[in-house]
Amino acid sequence: MENVTDYLSSPGGLVLGIEKVLSHCPDNPALDVMQSSWEYLTDNYTEWQFTTWGSLIVHEVFYVLICLPAFMFQFIPFMDRFKIQQEQPETWEMQMKCFKKLLANHFVIQFPLFFGVYPFMRMYGIDYHWNTMPRWYILAAQCFMCAVLEDTWHYFAHRFAHDKRVYKYVHKIHHHFRAPFGMTAEYAHWMETIGLGIGFFLGFGLLRNSMHFSLMWAWVFARLLETIDVHSGYDIPFHPFHLFPFYAGARFHDFHHYNFIGNYGSTFTWWDWAFGTDKQYKEFIAKGSKKVQ
Repeated sequence: MENVTDYLSSPGGLVLGIEKVLSHCPDNPALDVMQSSWEYLTDNYTEWQFTTWGSLIVHEVFYVLICLPAFMFQFIPFMDRFKIQQEQPETWEMQMKCFKKLLANHFVIQFPLFFGVYPFMRMYGIDYHWNTMPRWYILAAQCFMCAVLEDTWHYFAHRFAHDKRVYKYVHKIHHHFRAPFGMTAEYAHWMETIGLGIGFFLGFGLLRNSMHFSLMWAWVFARLLETIDVHSGYDIPFHPFHLFPFYAGARFHDFHHYNFIGNYGSTFTWWDWAFGTDKQYKEFIAKGSKKVQ
């Protein structure tokens, strides 16, 4: 019998160990469709079109699709029991106000940033072809690294944004909705969109010499999935993200919108734990307050 430690003794050995386990798993039935779709795009569009316009479309499509479940929850009576701030339901007026702001943020502030993707790729020779794409678990590990870096940046920048000398000029806009809902994830002042958004790109800077372009879209998906979840206003049981240790989740971040102080982390809780900025949240939970009223 082969010794398990042989696979864990080095990164290369760990990869071989994972490959060995995966060799016993069934093939991904969607893999052929994914490959043909990716190759169709790379064969029929230029690198600039693929990376620039493709990234914009991916961001917008993912944002809408990930927001959709929480948007539909408000029309399903059964889901009311999972609503965190039950006395603060969404209204059509609130949603339209948020939607209009999102259009401005996405197409006036964020859209020009996508034009930096192609020069970044060319500068560091980042490939985007299917045959050089890393395995899914490599992408997952890289996304986790991006999440750790983004969360660190977000914690300190977010905490600074709550300084009373700057809060009312910038971050107050994001707190317009005391009870957040999915679309509010990117409802923010343009300075906050850029400032907190820096954290999103830190992982690319670190991995620039070894990354594949697919990481860009994988991380966009993972980050939107996380930030829309924590802003959804619903604490869904058995959420798969809660399998990750230290994952913040909707209830943790919802309390930040309700309380305004503490719980500054975006994805994880460890910085709030380390600096004690989750104290009020812990006291709230200790009182047995399962729902914010």
